[in-house]
Formats: sequence, structure tokens, C-alpha cells
Amino acid sequence: MSSQDEQFPAAAAPEAAAASAEEGMTWWYRWLCRIAGVIGGMSCACAGLWNCVTINPLNIAAGVWMMLNAFVLFLCEAPFCCQFIEFANAVSTRADRLRAWQKAAFYCGMAVFPVMLSLTLTTLVGNAIAFATGVLYGLSALGKKGDAISYARIHQQQKQMDEEKLTGTLEGQA
Repeated sequence: MSSQDEQFPAAAAPEAAAASAEEGMTWWYRWLCRIAGVIGGMSCACAGLWNCVTINPLNIAAGVWMMLNAFVLFLCEAPFCCQFIEFANAVSTRADRLRAWQKAAFYCGMAVFPVMLSLTLTTLVGNAIAFATGVLYGLSALGKKGDAISYARIHQQQKQMDEEKLTGTLEGQA
């Protein structure tokens, strides 16, 4: 490995942390998403392998796609599982720079495709956690929920504006 390859992951790590901090993800939610991604990868791999043990070509294609999903999930969420692949850290840092809604769309799309190919219990169960990982990233893309005080203040201002409009129209009619 060259010195440039060794410096790239170290230089990109602060960028990834800054990108997730910009989106408002807390450290525990980021870890929850990563753990869900690893568990989703394991479920996709096991169910995909089980799905390939058949003579139906659509089941085999769905199983191969599920194992590919598992590989991508491991590569993006847990590059330490893929230490034998030289580009694993580069792919992981690039995936960390993606916005949460992009990851959500990618993971959910990856999980839906095998189910559309072959709708069986194995593909549903195998892709459920991978899809849930996409949902977790999608929820983080929505942002934090506002506090009750600010909502009450906005509601009070809206109510005052409505009352002023109503009194203004009533005075205009008289």
C-alpha cells in the first residue's frame, strides 16, 4: 500500500464526521444505522444463500442479488469486514459523504429489487433489515423534531394573524 493510500482514509474521516454532524445525526443514531446495516447484510447473505438452493431461476437471481446487497452493505457500513479488498476504505469514505436521503434511497431500492424478482418469504425476511436500514437513514434525513414551545409560539402567532384578518374584514364590511 502506498503512502497516499494510507493518508486518504485519515484525511477523509473528519469530512465524514462533519457531513453527518451537518445533517444532525447523533453519534448513537449513526451507530444504530451502522449496526442495522451490518445485521441487514448478514440477513441478506444468509437468505440469499438459502434462496440460491433451488431450481427456479428467478429465485437464484434474487439470491445472487441479495448476496450482492450484503456485500455492498458490508462495504459501505463496515469496511473492516472487507479488509482483504483494497478499495474498501475508499468506498466507505465515499459512502459516508453521501447525504442520508441518498443512502436511504439506495438501500431501500437495493432491498426492494429482489422482492420484486421473486416474492417469497425468504426474500422478504432477508431484505427486511436491509430495508429497515434505509428507513433509518430516511428518518434521519427528515431532521429533528421541533420542541413544543416553538410550535406553541408559531400556533399563537398564526391564531393572532387569523384574528386580525377576521376583524379587518368585519370592520371593512361595517
